[in-house]
Amino acid sequence: MEASLSKMENFVSAGSVPRRRFLQSAMLGGVGAAMLPAVPSTPATPEVARFELDELTIADFQAGIASGKFTCRSLTEKYRQRIEEIDRRGPAVNSVIELNPDALAIADGLDKERKAKGPRGPLHGIPMLIKDNIDTADRMQTTAGSLALLGSRPVRDSFVAQRLREAGAVILGKTNLSEWANIRSSHSVSGWSGRAG
Repeated sequence: MEASLSKMENFVSAGSVPRRRFLQSAMLGGVGAAMLPAVPSTPATPEVARFELDELTIADFQAGIASGKFTCRSLTEKYRQRIEEIDRRGPAVNSVIELNPDALAIADGLDKERKAKGPRGPLHGIPMLIKDNIDTADRMQTTAGSLALLGSRPVRDSFVAQRLREAGAVILGKTNLSEWANIRSSHSVSGWSGRAG
């Protein structure tokens, strides 16, 4: 490449092509190339269907549960299905590292509790994902995105997980994160993970 550039410079400087015309041609060629549609270097990302719960707030979910449009279980099922569509198939972004195998049973229990006693508060029955560095004392692991902690099962909930459960949230699963949540060094690179889905 260096040799061909050197030959071109010699060709232009020798007067075979006036320098100004050469620069104009090069500039027009660059502009023309920039105007052409980009050719994707990777296969196109699969189309993702619209999700009926997009843009809904927790207040919308609670109103929907109160009206009978949703149940804690139906919301949990819809989000599990959406994770399957986007995370496991489709674009396969691997943003969810693990799903809670007990989420549907928890949602069923919260539906029964709501009928018997009313909601605990605004988070009652709302499915939530938490980062994989938040300890949960259930059948999920807490690995901080690292293979080194694969199989780690905490003996008690972290304060955050405990408070979410007390508020009636359904801990749906754990999200992927940069390994060790970027605490490896002060110059850690975001987006790198040793353990994906």
